[in-house]
Amino acid sequence: MRTHATTVMAAALLAALTACSSGGDDKAQPAGDSGKPVAEPTISVPADKQGDDLEAAVAVYTSAYFAADADTAYGMLSKRCQGKMGADAYAGVVRQANKEHGEDHPATDVRAEVSGELGRATYKVQGLPEFDQTGQPWTLEDGAWKYDAC
Repeated sequence: MRTHATTVMAAALLAALTACSSGGDDKAQPAGDSGKPVAEPTISVPADKQGDDLEAAVAVYTSAYFAADADTAYGMLSKRCQGKMGADAYAGVVRQANKEHGEDHPATDVRAEVSGELGRATYKVQGLPEFDQTGQPWTLEDGAWKYDAC
């Protein structure tokens, strides 16, 4: 989520900088004080922040799951998992979880490890230790983290 927003902001900034460049020969490279072409800026996310978006996704998914918000929870499943269970069947699963456990069970102590488009989440579910997760698989699809433990 933050990575996607950062990427979008960087693209917008780059587009604005390009639009503000001086007119003239469109093929000319921008030059720094030395007359050499200026390298385009790169944005990198510090290693200690790479799991932040995944941690946020885990929190949203867990809340939606126990609140029986089937649309949100199902939308956070990977394409692979959606292919294994239809939206109506999944809605039944989250309604049952809500009926049995209630909705106030946020994810706590969330830790995420990210490697490219794959992530692993470890977290506790408040009041329901039987739902605690270790190394739960997630995948990055279309810029968003998706639950992939099906």
